[in-house]
Amino acid sequence: MGMVLEPIKQDLGASDTAMGFLVGLTFALFYATLGMPIAMFADRSHRRNIVTAAITIWSAMTVACGYAANFLQLALARIGVGVGEAGSTPPSHSIISDLFPTETRGTAMGIFALGVNLGLLIAYLGGGWLVDNVGWRMTFVAVGVPGLAIAALLYLTTIEPERGASDARPPMPGEGAPPFRQVWAHMWRVRSIRHSTIGAALAGFIGYGFVLWMPTFLIRSHGLSPSEVGIALALLTGVVGGLGTFTAGRLADTLARRDERWRAWVVAAGKGGYVPFLAAVFLVDDLWWALGLYVIPAFFGGFYLAPTFALVQGLVSLRMRALASSIVLFILNIIGLGFGPQLVGVMSDLFADAYGQESLRMSLLVLSFLNLWCALHYYLAGRHLPRDQAAQTAAAG
Repeated sequence: MGMVLEPIKQDLGASDTAMGFLVGLTFALFYATLGMPIAMFADRSHRRNIVTAAITIWSAMTVACGYAANFLQLALARIGVGVGEAGSTPPSHSIISDLFPTETRGTAMGIFALGVNLGLLIAYLGGGWLVDNVGWRMTFVAVGVPGLAIAALLYLTTIEPERGASDARPPMPGEGAPPFRQVWAHMWRVRSIRHSTIGAALAGFIGYGFVLWMPTFLIRSHGLSPSEVGIALALLTGVVGGLGTFTAGRLADTLARRDERWRAWVVAAGKGGYVPFLAAVFLVDDLWWALGLYVIPAFFGGFYLAPTFALVQGLVSLRMRALASSIVLFILNIIGLGFGPQLVGVMSDLFADAYGQESLRMSLLVLSFLNLWCALHYYLAGRHLPRDQAAQTAAAG
């Protein structure tokens, strides 16, 4: 969406606040809230089929975005995309946890999370070219159609794994999925889950704000075309960001063999350490300095994904896994996707009188410092992790 924000705004005559609503709260409300009932169904049912249906729905609704005649129709199509995407990640996390044990689960989650960076790579490279050459409407169509083929491929080539296979503790006969209230109470009681979830919400708030507004910043403040922005951000967010996402999961697994607390502390170190570089991106006027400095934030931007979900999956029971993942995603996306891009747009409009064309630059600068708050919660999650892990092991028998 970041690549098409500016052309949609120009075509439909919308404000930055309205565009923030379109890419943020409109999508996030349905994406986040529907994820939980779908996850509860996934903890009781066939997860592969749920993921297949989800991909089909969001791909079809992405195509529909290209045929929207006005802002309202586009918002409704975006809601449809959110409905589809709600059914993908929680069942996928549950499947991965059944295929990989705790010792390598962070790496596996990191590989899965690479899909985000691969998607950004394709979106920035192909999206920039498509927007310049065929317009934002046909860009949506071109992005949505391949998803329908991917859904069919997934259905025909994958099978449903046995629950608990990687943990050597399959569900007991008659064991059912616990109700939402029980899962929520467990997650709130386990302090390492609580702090890592809050940290993930803050990371998502920051990350979605940057992913969706960074292209517009480069166009407005540095005069790049959509194609040029696409190439720059494809290399930074797609390639460099992908390396960071994978490295986080692998590094968490490696360091945790010596000290379990590093499953969370690796995120705290990354998020806290890159703040000066991220802030500097918006304090320099030279394009090449800005892009060079952005290499560090691009690497650490998705550092939280794999360690967070691997940590949560290891601290809940087998029949809680999809729902636990969806609860984290709900909080992450309602706060992150729902309000991150929206706040950036609102602040940009508020700063417009004082900073004019550079109001978005100042909005993103303010946002960058929230990473310190995020890092604090991951540090606290690491402090509580050994005790929480021991309690979960004892409860599992």
